[in-house]
Amino acid sequence: MVKLKTDEAIEQMRAPGRVVARALAAVREAAGVGVGLRELDAVAHDVLRGAGASSPFLGYRPSFAPVPFPAVLCVSVNDAIVHGVPDDYRLRDGDLVSADFGAQLGGWCGDSAVSFTVGRARPADLRLIATAEAALAAGIAAAVPGNRVGDIAHAVGTVCRAAGYGIPDGFGGHGIGRAMHEDPGVPNEGPPGRGTKLRPGMVLAIEPMVIAGGTDDYTCDPDGWTLRTVDGSRAAHAEHTVAITADGPRILTAL
Repeated sequence: MVKLKTDEAIEQMRAPGRVVARALAAVREAAGVGVGLRELDAVAHDVLRGAGASSPFLGYRPSFAPVPFPAVLCVSVNDAIVHGVPDDYRLRDGDLVSADFGAQLGGWCGDSAVSFTVGRARPADLRLIATAEAALAAGIAAAVPGNRVGDIAHAVGTVCRAAGYGIPDGFGGHGIGRAMHEDPGVPNEGPPGRGTKLRPGMVLAIEPMVIAGGTDDYTCDPDGWTLRTVDGSRAAHAEHTVAITADGPRILTAL
C-alpha cells in the first residue's frame, strides 16, 4: 500500500535527509588513498550520533540476507555494484567508490547514494558516474503528479542504455517514509505510462545503478550482501529521496 505524506510530514523528512547528505559529504571528504572502508563507516556513524539519528541499515535483514547488515554505510568499490559491506580493504589510487547511506530521525527515514573516485580518476569511471547522475536527474524530472512509476523507470533506463551500460536485473528504488522500504517499487527500466500513478504526497527513493560492461548480471559475495559485476567491470550508483508535490519533485536528501 502506498502511504501518502502530508506537507508537514514531507517537511519533517528533510531532517533525516540533511543528516544523510552531511554523512555522505563527510565520507567523500574522508575517502583517500590508504583509508580503510571501516574508517569510512565510522565517519558516517559519527554524523549519525552527532545528529541524534539512528541507522536503518545497521541490523537490517531482508528475506534474501543470510545475516543482518553489519554497518551503517554501504560502500561498494570498483566492480561492487551495491550493498558493499565495509571491511579491511584500504582505498587505492584510481578506485571508484559508491557510498549508500540512510538515517532515521523523528520517526522518518532518508536514503541517498553517491559515487566518486579516489586519487587519479579514470576517464571511463567519470563517464560512468556522470551517467548514473544523469539517469537520476532524468528520473527525478519524471517524478511529477499524473505520471506513473513506469515513466520514472523509462527515464532512468533510457539514459543508462543510451550510454551502453548495463542495469543490474531486479534492483531499483522504492517508496520511503516511516520505514526505509515502502511501496511502490521503482524499477530502473521499463515501459512508460505503466505502474502506480504518481500523486502529491508520495516519497520515493530513486536510485539508478549502472554497469560499465553492459551486462545486467551480477554475483553475490560470500558475505551475502555485496553484489558484483560478473565481468569484473566497474559500477556506479546514484540516489536521492524525492517527494512528489504539486509544485514538482522536491529532493529531500540534498544539502
